[in-house]
Order: sequence, then C-alpha cells, then structure tokens
Amino acid sequence: MKLGDWIALLCLIIALIILWQFRQILLLIFTAVVLAIALNSFVRSIKTLGLPRGKAVLLALSLVLLFGALFVSLVMPPFLAQFQELIQLVPIGFEQFIDWVEQLMKNPPAWLPRQEQIELPDLSDLTQQIGILAQNLLGNFFAFFSNSLTTLLQLLLVIVLTLMLLANPTSYRRTMVRLFPSFYRQRADEILSRCEIVLLNWMGGIVINSLFVATLSGVGLWILQIRFVLAHALMAGVFNFIPNIGPVTSVVFPISVALLDAPWKAIAIIILYVVIQNIESYWFSPMIMHKQVSLLPAATLTAQIFFTRFLGFLGLVLALPLAVVAKTWIEEAVIKDILDKQGDSVTGERKKEWGNE
Repeated sequence: MKLGDWIALLCLIIALIILWQFRQILLLIFTAVVLAIALNSFVRSIKTLGLPRGKAVLLALSLVLLFGALFVSLVMPPFLAQFQELIQLVPIGFEQFIDWVEQLMKNPPAWLPRQEQIELPDLSDLTQQIGILAQNLLGNFFAFFSNSLTTLLQLLLVIVLTLMLLANPTSYRRTMVRLFPSFYRQRADEILSRCEIVLLNWMGGIVINSLFVATLSGVGLWILQIRFVLAHALMAGVFNFIPNIGPVTSVVFPISVALLDAPWKAIAIIILYVVIQNIESYWFSPMIMHKQVSLLPAATLTAQIFFTRFLGFLGLVLALPLAVVAKTWIEEAVIKDILDKQGDSVTGERKKEWGNE
C-alpha cells in the first residue's frame, strides 16, 4: 500500500471511532429520518389534492396532532387504569402458578410421571433464578426510560429534527448525496430512493399488521373472558413492532391474569397467541406487504441481537429498519455495483481468452 492509502485507512478508522462515540445521537437522527420519511409520504398524498407544499405540511401535522389528541383522550385513560391494575396482578399470578405446580408435583395425575421417576430442579432455586432473570430483563427493558429528563430531551430532539427534515427534505438529501464521490452521486441518490421505498413498505405493513394482531388478540381474550382486554390488546399491537421478541413479551401479561382464574386459560392464551402470530406471519403479512423487503428469520434475529448488544434498547426497537437499510445498501452498492460487475468483467475476459484459443 502507498502512503496515501495508509493515510486514507487511518482517516477511515478515526472517523469510525468518532461515529461510534456518537452512536446514540446517530440513532436519534435515524429515528427522525424514519419519521420524516413517513410524514413526507403523507404530505405527498395531500399535495395530490392541489395544495402547495407548505400548506400540505401544515395540514399533515394538524391531522397527526388531531389523531394523537383523540387517541390520548379516548384510549389512554382506560388503558392506563387497566395497566396499573395489571402490574399489581402479575406477581400474584406467578405465585398462583408456582402453587399450582407444587400441587401438581405432590399429586400428579396418572399420565404424568411420578416425582421419584424424574429429577426436577429445586423449585425455590428455580423461582429465585427466574426472579433474578426477570429483574435483569425488566431493568434492561426500562433502562432507556430510567432518566425522565434525558428521555424528554431526546424526544424533543427527535421531534425538532423530524420537523426540520420535513420542511425541506430535498436540501438535506442533496447534502447527503454530496458526501459521495462525484462519479457515484447519481447511483447513491437511486439507492437512497430505494431505501425510502423499503422503509415506507415496512412502516405501512407493520402498522397494519399491528392493528390486525391487536384486534385478533382483543377478540380472542374477550371470548376467553380475560380481564383487562384493552390493555392486553394494545400491548400486543405495540409489541408487534419488535419482531420475534415483542410477541413473546406481550403474552406474559394475559397469562399472569389468566393464572388467577384457571390454569387452562393460560394454556388457551398461549395457543391463541401462537395461532395469531402464525396467521400474521404466513398469511396476513405477505398479503399486505406485497412489496416488502423479505428478511430471513435468522437474519432478523441476528440483527436484533447485534443492534441490542451494541446500541442498547433503542437499537432493539430500530433493529428491523436498520437491517432493512443495511440490506438495501449491501445489495445495491456492494453486490450489484462491485461484486456483480467484477464477476461480469472476469467472465468477459475469459470469453475473450476462449475466443483467442
């Protein structure tokens, strides 16, 4: 390598180290970009009515604020009331489950092996380990919200950045494109357009899927006569934004309440949620997201683990959009623009050699 190459490599390493130090800020900026893309799509739809962009932006923000106000005033009060009671009942439900397991071990049915025939771990040790694990999980889950002032400032930053990006997205996009070499700027602009499309497909699909999951969960829990149906249904819809991990987390709360009534209801809830997730994953989601960017299940889970490990809770929430954007850039910039062209050039040289022979 020449001296210039070494200097360029050193500058790249320094730039990556600096970016790593500001990774949380970059995640907030990415969140603002995703929100701005969603709102800008709404603005474009309003502009088709013949309104100028300024009025379209104002109308879009007004409609979003109106919907948010209606949601907070109509849905949030009963949800918060049910959620507070639900939090108090969760430990009681698990205690009921432990008592039920102890009774089952003392007087097992005929089809269940006797305790003398199997080696079971000590229930008190197992309960203690589960309690420690639950505390750690809850502590990590709510770590992002531990400091209310920091969270408020971060939320304010995301809102301000979203509005600034929404006001004049073309200028910010031109600035982004100019960071690339001149010969690649047109191609970079095409890849950015592709990223915008896949993000919109993901956002639209996940919103519809979440509404579908919340509705089916609410109807199923109402049929099973589980208390706090509204709270359970809303949590099932919200947690559906986090694939794989979200649906597993949302089932904990209705199971805890069901254990207070009858153990068979807890089993019925598990079956209900498994059926709903299979319907959503294998039928409803492909039908709605006909232009979705398909990520393999292993790739989705790997992205969640990777971004959560290095970026924390916000990385878990943004794992799928980050993976979608990364997948688009890898497919377009690396595979199509580098690897495929190198393969074509090698194939062409071989054809020439064969022709000369």
